[in-house]
Amino acid sequence: MLTLGELAEKLDAELVGEASHVVDALGTIQSAASSQLTFLANPRYRSFLEQTGAGAVLIPESQREYCPVAALIVKDPYLSFAKASAYFEVAPQPQAGVHPAAVVDATAQIAASASIGPNAVVEADVTVGEGAVIMANSVVGAGSRIGDQCRIWPNVTIYHGVTLGPRTIIHANCVIGGDGFGFAFNGAGWTKLHQVGGVTIGADVEIGAGTTVDRGAIEDTIIGNGVILDNQIQVAHNVVIGDHTAIAGKAGIAGSAKIGSFCLIGGAAGIAGHIEVCDKVQILAMSLVSSSIKEPGTYGSALPVDSQSRYRRNVARFRNLDDLARRVRKLERLSD
Repeated sequence: MLTLGELAEKLDAELVGEASHVVDALGTIQSAASSQLTFLANPRYRSFLEQTGAGAVLIPESQREYCPVAALIVKDPYLSFAKASAYFEVAPQPQAGVHPAAVVDATAQIAASASIGPNAVVEADVTVGEGAVIMANSVVGAGSRIGDQCRIWPNVTIYHGVTLGPRTIIHANCVIGGDGFGFAFNGAGWTKLHQVGGVTIGADVEIGAGTTVDRGAIEDTIIGNGVILDNQIQVAHNVVIGDHTAIAGKAGIAGSAKIGSFCLIGGAAGIAGHIEVCDKVQILAMSLVSSSIKEPGTYGSALPVDSQSRYRRNVARFRNLDDLARRVRKLERLSD
């Protein structure tokens, strides 16, 4: 619960309205009540702004005249809304200490301010930093390092030899440090290549529910500082992801791929193994990246949805593309 005056100070915003008005929750611009804060980032939704009943709206200067309620004028409303959301957090805050139902090895080093939840398992030689939270049923394998203020949600499995930087968040049902897909064919079956590397994850990383990050075959799989991974992503062994890259759900990254910093990778995109993607690349959803990308920019390979009849015709023509190209080359040679 904050007054608009307090919010304006925290967000470095210009307040247009009553400084003493209190907001105690967040809302959408369509349905927010007089005690809720909302925002407008896209001018296309200005009609909602003109009719909003919110207690206050975060808006850019260009929308000031259209706002019928209190306004907080900021340069980037969505960014400011993200910052403001921290003041209205509703997730429970676990208390420090080790739950009686947790299993903690005698050699583990647990900071006094850390919280270990019921049925959590912390194995030998693990270090858990100040203010870190390990929730119910999660497992931290031997020799792993959990940085200060990390939060590990329930049912997460962190294998041995994993390092998490400070303030990293791992959501439910993630598996960090499982074996990579390494096998050699022996003529009659498969011989396992034992994965002796680990996983190193930087500071301020967030990994969504159900995502898997494999350990390295020899050297560590590395996820840089400030990386955000959505739900149900596969990061294979020895992948390197640069700082502040964002990857949407269902993406798959094959072994030993290297992705640069400040990249944006759309949902269900596939990154082939042993290739490099340079910094500041945007890859559209459903795209397949099968070779290295050496220049920043936006890349895509998936066909957008179309009506069934036209899609079928286009697919039929695509199947004849090679034959058509050959005929065109033949005609070009004849014309020469």
